[in-house]
Amino acid sequence: MDGKQNSEERKALKDAVEALDAPPATPPDSAPASSDADAAPAAAVTSTPLPPEEIERLTHDITAALKTVYDPEIPADIYELGLIYKVEIDDDRNVAIEMTLTAPGCPVAGEMPIWVENAVSAVPGIAQTKVDIVFDPPWDQSRMSDEARLALGMF
Repeated sequence: MDGKQNSEERKALKDAVEALDAPPATPPDSAPASSDADAAPAAAVTSTPLPPEEIERLTHDITAALKTVYDPEIPADIYELGLIYKVEIDDDRNVAIEMTLTAPGCPVAGEMPIWVENAVSAVPGIAQTKVDIVFDPPWDQSRMSDEARLALGMF
């Protein structure tokens, strides 16, 4: 993978993290009353949008945490291997991660999501972390960064 692709992957991760839901158009206190008698009462919104500098800090710290998790069979971290597909942070500081494995039959398939959850949950300011394993799109070596390729002697 060339530097441009690695940069594009990092930009995609940053864009995914920054793709937070927009705040409500009207504050909950001033929202117009619903005329629909069957409608459920609106839940009070207790969170406020995260400021951009906090999103940047969390993005950096989450990426650093992901880089501490290694596939035990491969001497490269899961971030550089390209196993992380999506990271989302909501306004309540909950993190949702979609990741994959190098192969569906990976011997640590049951353990790796727990390792990722523990690493990201240790980041200061994170409320909860949820990790989902996905296999679409399937992982292949083109997702690896130059750093991972170098660690694996692929140059």
